[in-house]
Amino acid sequence: MDAFVLIGSFMLFMIIGVPIAYALGLAALVGAWWIDIPLDAVMIQIASGVNKFSLLAIPFFVLAGAIMAEGGMARRLVAFAAVLVGFVRGGLALVNIMASTFFGAISGSSVADTASIGTVLIPEMEKKGYPRPFATAVTISGSVQAILIPPSHNAVLYSLAAGGSVSIAALFMAGVLPGLLMGLVLAILCLIMARRNDFPRGDRIPMRQALRIAAEALWGLMTILIILGGILSGVFTANESASIAVLWAFFVTMFVYRDYKWRDLPRLVHRTVKTVTIVMILIGFAAAFGYLMTLMQLPLKITTFLTSLSDNKYVILLLINLLLLLLGTLMDMAPLILILTPILLPVVKMMGVDPVHFGMIMMVNLGIGLITPPVGSVLFVGSAIARLKIGVVTRAMMPFFVALFVVLMMVTYIPWLSLWLPRLMGL
Repeated sequence: MDAFVLIGSFMLFMIIGVPIAYALGLAALVGAWWIDIPLDAVMIQIASGVNKFSLLAIPFFVLAGAIMAEGGMARRLVAFAAVLVGFVRGGLALVNIMASTFFGAISGSSVADTASIGTVLIPEMEKKGYPRPFATAVTISGSVQAILIPPSHNAVLYSLAAGGSVSIAALFMAGVLPGLLMGLVLAILCLIMARRNDFPRGDRIPMRQALRIAAEALWGLMTILIILGGILSGVFTANESASIAVLWAFFVTMFVYRDYKWRDLPRLVHRTVKTVTIVMILIGFAAAFGYLMTLMQLPLKITTFLTSLSDNKYVILLLINLLLLLLGTLMDMAPLILILTPILLPVVKMMGVDPVHFGMIMMVNLGIGLITPPVGSVLFVGSAIARLKIGVVTRAMMPFFVALFVVLMMVTYIPWLSLWLPRLMGL
């Protein structure tokens, strides 16, 4: 009955239109009142939830990504990707996916990826003869790579939700191979569809021009080396790498590319602060909600229930995948990570699944949720940029959903994809 009151009040607040973050906080208060614990305890958990040093990485990574997104980096990455793969049949679709791979390794955000790459490439693909729904579907599905490829904000959230027991550096490295695998599978699908639909072939870029494009893109791509190289070499922590990434992004944008105006910088910082504020409110309220779940022994009850269904970890992982795919269509990614990780992590650990591996399973599942109706935020952004109805884009997405599901199954049942790099690096 205790769990029913907590979960039921949360669902009720969501149904009547209360934002998710506040629904979590109000449900925590209702749960505390029901089991008769002081409301002061809830407030302490909210404060403790955001009073963590590791959370400093989030605002810095968000700001670095925002500076790069608005400072001309997306356009230069698109041009660089065109040099590498733009000359084959369906080349602009491959350019789209590769540009998302590069930009995802800088922004760590699928929404920023779709907004930046989509603004450049969706009109360009349509002008070259690609159907607009197809161009939109490629952009949206390719942006899911940003969830996996470091630096991923959601990996930081998962580490937090796991109680800090999972290394952020290990999660960053674990996302590299699954992210690249996702890009490869999507590229193969685009090549098949290009041949079937006779999509246009791009032009080869002259060597002199190609070298100039590569030189311009290199400044932005250095951000990836700074973030990962610094962490893996032990020169600085994830938090320090995020702050250094901000300084590098600022230097490249304002002094090298010089596309961004100084007078626009305060508005960019203001938007970043608003985004981070929303995330921090969500983290604090989710911490209080998780505290109530622990007091009510909800994780233990769910673990007992799932293990009673089967003692086969592959069956349990399939059930968890189905649950995550379903919930991902109904809620945003960040709150689901914060709510579900404390519940599901004990289940998979009991089954012998590595927490880093499970983090990647969650990322792929909930990343698919970001592009799935009815509440897929990335789907909405892509549709708005393309000026298409959600239903039209969703129909065009069907082959891409199949491809992403294949990637999900591979990441779920081939742990090596997630664990090889972290173990190689001794993380």
